Amino acid sequence: MTRYFSQEHEWIEIEGDLGTVGITDYAQGQLGDITFVDLPEAGATFGKGDSVAVVDSVKAASDVYTPVSGTIAEANGALTDEPELVNTQAETGGWLFRIRLSDASELEALMDEAAYKQYVESL
Repeated sequence: MTRYFSQEHEWIEIEGDLGTVGITDYAQGQLGDITFVDLPEAGATFGKGDSVAVVDSVKAASDVYTPVSGTIAEANGALTDEPELVNTQAETGGWLFRIRLSDASELEALMDEAAYKQYVESL
């Protein structure tokens, strides 16, 4: 599996034509304690950069943007009862949604882990 990162602090892990998307550990740290996550419906179609989900925290509500175009395959239902998983497992069990890619070439515009780490250090 290959993982990519966006400048908006989303990560996407690719397996075949399916991408699992979440927010980075850096992003959850900036948000503080997550209190609610509004997830997309399976079957909904989005374009790259569209707002797909909303993460509410004690500090603010933040949109989550899809790093690629596609159709939502699944949302992480565990977050309904345990939104804090986004804090404790941001880049593993706290994933937000899975999207079936409609254009894999969009991945080329994203950063690899080393580039993302360098990007965060420059902030």
